[in-house]
Amino acid sequence: MPTVKSTLKSRILELLKKDEEFRLAVAGLIGLDEILKDIRNIQQELAKLREDLLNGFRRHDETLARHAEEISRLWIEIAKLRAEMIEGFKRHDEILLKHGEEIAKLKADFYKGFSSLNRKLDALGSRWGIMSENAFREGLRKLLKDLDLKVERWRVYDIEGRVYGYASEVELDIAIKDGKLIIVEITSHAKASDISEFYRKAALYAEKTGRKPDRLLVITPYADEKALRAAEQLGIEVYTNV
Repeated sequence: MPTVKSTLKSRILELLKKDEEFRLAVAGLIGLDEILKDIRNIQQELAKLREDLLNGFRRHDETLARHAEEISRLWIEIAKLRAEMIEGFKRHDEILLKHGEEIAKLKADFYKGFSSLNRKLDALGSRWGIMSENAFREGLRKLLKDLDLKVERWRVYDIEGRVYGYASEVELDIAIKDGKLIIVEITSHAKASDISEFYRKAALYAEKTGRKPDRLLVITPYADEKALRAAEQLGIEVYTNV
């Protein structure tokens, strides 16, 4: 005796063979099932893709958040470094300013000390020049005496200031040789002004004593060109072989 299942199966097979509409309906149902299956597969793929995208966005968000934190830390470090640089430059500027002030003070002290030293050297040089000039004069006076020249010191107060332009004492060396009067000027260095000054002294001597000198003689180891020209014009002999 056939079962319900086998009977139903036979009936369906028979309808598929004989009933075209039924056959198309079954074929449609079978195709729809495949479509639905494909749709479910696509939905699963989309769900997986969405999950992967969400996971990717989450990872990117986490990475961007870390980058943002690092960038924030970098900006903090940059701001800190900038503040330290400004403070360092300020400190260096203060040090450089202090050094500049110290250098300026050292320069001022140096110039002050150097100026003081120059004044002392000038004073010493002036004193040494006077001592040297006096020693030179005394040496030549002794030499003139050794040569049988009678040397005398003549002094007068020039109240009219004819020699120096103001009232002062004037001194001359007077030498007598074979009855001839020689007025001698002894100096370690003869300049043109010294020659003119000596000439005024000799003129004052002649006026005060009424004795005209036979010779005017300047004895010096050095006379410059202007001094020699002045002496030649004024009739003064310059003797430099000393």
